[in-house]
Amino acid sequence: MDILAKIKGIKYNPLLCRDLEVFDYKNLERALASCASFILNINKENKVAISWWVSAKRTRSYPYTRVYDTLGFSGKKITIIPVVKDEGKEGDRDFLQWDTISLMSLLGVYVVIAYYSDATRSTRYRHKITNQRFDIDYIREQIKNILSYQSDALHWNLAHVDKVGQIGEKAMESYAKISKKLKVEMHSRQTAEKRIIELLKGKDEFMKLSRVLAEKAQRRERLTIQPKENLSGTKAIITIQNYLGGYYYFTSDEAEVKGNNIFLIEGKHSKNNSLPSLEDIKDGLLKMILFTNLEDVKIGSKKYNSVAVLKLSVENHFSKKNLSNSQKEIFSTLQKEAKINHFELRIL
Repeated sequence: MDILAKIKGIKYNPLLCRDLEVFDYKNLERALASCASFILNINKENKVAISWWVSAKRTRSYPYTRVYDTLGFSGKKITIIPVVKDEGKEGDRDFLQWDTISLMSLLGVYVVIAYYSDATRSTRYRHKITNQRFDIDYIREQIKNILSYQSDALHWNLAHVDKVGQIGEKAMESYAKISKKLKVEMHSRQTAEKRIIELLKGKDEFMKLSRVLAEKAQRRERLTIQPKENLSGTKAIITIQNYLGGYYYFTSDEAEVKGNNIFLIEGKHSKNNSLPSLEDIKDGLLKMILFTNLEDVKIGSKKYNSVAVLKLSVENHFSKKNLSNSQKEIFSTLQKEAKINHFELRIL
């Protein structure tokens, strides 16, 4: 099922954001080492909410949860994403995708494309590194640039993407130094450089390359059911157009057409608990922010009213009496969030 839709702006009131710890600007390094999301106190006038991604890949370490936790903050929201994360020859290597930047732009989040400059050697694997750390001076510089930047996140992100090739080269240089220092073999620099040469051609090439990869991933995802999902409907591709005419590609776990309504469903499943984890729920809520703001939703030339649905399921059926006190609190807040933001909550 191929769905076309538009987003003109985002209106959403998140209620499940955790209380963020506040750090002074001079303690940025400590903040990044201890918190996935936090408030950075720059000076009396300026505070920003910051989240950071462990890897460029969206399926690792719940980056959407980290971003969601900053969305209740009224000032500028920044997320730091590594352009590439190489864990060494015996680990994974992930590259930043244009679609990640697109989603952050739609949410009004400023992206700092960053790189790791230090790491320690894994004690378990000969050719793997761990505890990777960003170049802190570079991140400080980018935060200052964002503070003085007068346009919105979308325009910052588009301009910032133009520098992705240079940032990629810095990442490769850093990994070469880390490899030499720790005597750990990394993934082939040649293949990484090919990707970075593409990125060096600028934003348009980056968008084209990432979009091709994202569309392939989207098609693969449409054909598979994730183990964490317990779904019965049809997977759908949603192409969203923003107010500048840019196109973004997303996948809905499930879509149901009933009369003039189309239900766009994001599913989260738990095998062992009485409720999916809070991280999984927040991950699903990020899609609700998108789906509740869709306008002009069409399949072919036919227009539909879209209804966003968060579907939570557990093995052997959900029962409220099996919830712990903290789960009851999460569930109650989630019900309120669904009500005020006009999405449907389905519990199985």
